Amino acid sequence: MDSTKRIALNFPPYEFKTTIQNGSEFIFDRNRKKYVPLTPEEWVRQNLMSYLVEYQHIPIGLIGIEVSFTFNEVKHRADLIVYSKNGLPLLLAECKAPEVNITNAVIEQVARYNYTLNAEYMLVTNGLAHYIFRNTTKGEWDILSDFPNLTEKL
Repeated sequence: MDSTKRIALNFPPYEFKTTIQNGSEFIFDRNRKKYVPLTPEEWVRQNLMSYLVEYQHIPIGLIGIEVSFTFNEVKHRADLIVYSKNGLPLLLAECKAPEVNITNAVIEQVARYNYTLNAEYMLVTNGLAHYIFRNTTKGEWDILSDFPNLTEKL
């Protein structure tokens, strides 16, 4: 992803460390403590993680990136999970590239993942549009108009 193609997302601006390796751009993931290829989806994921750490005050140690899990005997990876202090998933996030429209199929994908993970909140974002859902006590999902205050739930 050429640095000229890093579009402004619907997050506050952040400073990221990047480098060029073999002609490709990499971004430093402070969660995984390494440089990873800077793809459009990774750009969204890094901005979301920065938002959660800087504005939601989520300790970086409670955030999992590309977490593997099994659903219907098939291995999957969650883009980002925020865990509570007792280690249970609190927020499951699916990040898409900015040019990917958030459709019902994308929302259904993260909902299927959540059958296994059972997070209270689900987030689907392409960096421009954010769709946030909260699991109700009735097992239904309410759509929220803004990010919940997750620090109260930690």
